[in-house]
Amino acid sequence: MTVLKTDRTMTPLLEAIEIRHYRLPLDPPFHASWDPRPRTHHTTTLVRVRAGEYEGVGAGDAMLGFAGHESLFLGQDPFAIERHVHLLDNLQFHYGRMWPLELALWDLMGQISGLPLWQMLGGRTPHVRPYASTGSRLPPAARAESAQQLQAMGFPALKIRFHAADVRQDIAVVQAVRQAVGAEMEILVDANQGWQMPWDAAAPWDFKTALWVADALAELGVYWLEEPLHRHDFHGLAALRQRTKVRIAGGEGNREFAELRQYLQHGSLDVYQPDVVWSTGILRGRDLAKMAQAAGAIYSPHSWGDGLVLLANLHVAAAVSTAPFIEYPYDPPGWTPERRDFILPEPIYPDANGLITLSSKPGLGVTLEWDRLAEFQVDPPGGKPPG
Repeated sequence: MTVLKTDRTMTPLLEAIEIRHYRLPLDPPFHASWDPRPRTHHTTTLVRVRAGEYEGVGAGDAMLGFAGHESLFLGQDPFAIERHVHLLDNLQFHYGRMWPLELALWDLMGQISGLPLWQMLGGRTPHVRPYASTGSRLPPAARAESAQQLQAMGFPALKIRFHAADVRQDIAVVQAVRQAVGAEMEILVDANQGWQMPWDAAAPWDFKTALWVADALAELGVYWLEEPLHRHDFHGLAALRQRTKVRIAGGEGNREFAELRQYLQHGSLDVYQPDVVWSTGILRGRDLAKMAQAAGAIYSPHSWGDGLVLLANLHVAAAVSTAPFIEYPYDPPGWTPERRDFILPEPIYPDANGLITLSSKPGLGVTLEWDRLAEFQVDPPGGKPPG
């Protein structure tokens, strides 16, 4: 893959990699449907890289296991992204998710090139149409009222979360929302059966449950059903997709690119959702988008995380996706842009036309205010680093 450089005779080499951790207290807590424990804080990790006079930033998971491996990247050309992704994939096999560093390198390449990330990746358009992705479970009447408010704001679709012990309670929420918004607004449903929090011992749905739910949602005109089975049940997802009218979505957190290719090989999904900061990285996210869309599927990435995670997925989607809408985590008062984007100078909002227009500034298009963020900085997981 070739990334456009400037006409400089020499690209500055990577000189520094810095990792910092930040935490925003949440009072009141956020009750995520997929997490049995209320969330009392929002934590993220920032990766800061430098080459000459240029700086790039990335965010996401805690980069567990990266300490001690900086020498693999320092002194290297930032534009050797194929090499860097190969090594990051090696590291994540042995440790944690390493894609925040790749995001920082892309931002750095953008700064050096003078190009925004969406343009470096293909440049389809700087405009993205978001759908409102809710995160908490509400009673039918309350969610219906929320849906009407989102519809009035110009969102073309909203995502409803399932996780009741009796799935009929969740279906009742969809029924109330459909009645409230009519046929003009698309409804998406996330079953959250693909993965679980470490402390969640509940049994996921079996195939018969997933099929029964999918058929019920198809009758309500639901656009897609997300993660109705375990993320590695490639055969079950493919069989479900063949037997129901509703689109089947998934793949948001699969770590291995080979797993995502398995979805394609088995015909498991109508909608591919790998998060470029949580799952594929940016380079392979773009590759997966092209493969999925060539197979007639939709590429609409997951984007729950901090503001830089959202921006990264929006940039990739703007560059290559033909999806009708892209995820925008939004569920006030529990999950607001101010909470979600606390690391950014200002929150990301759609405009009056319901679009998010990405900046023409280099890289991700934002400059973090490090002094302001100092009050949120915390020690790395496991305590302070040695030395």
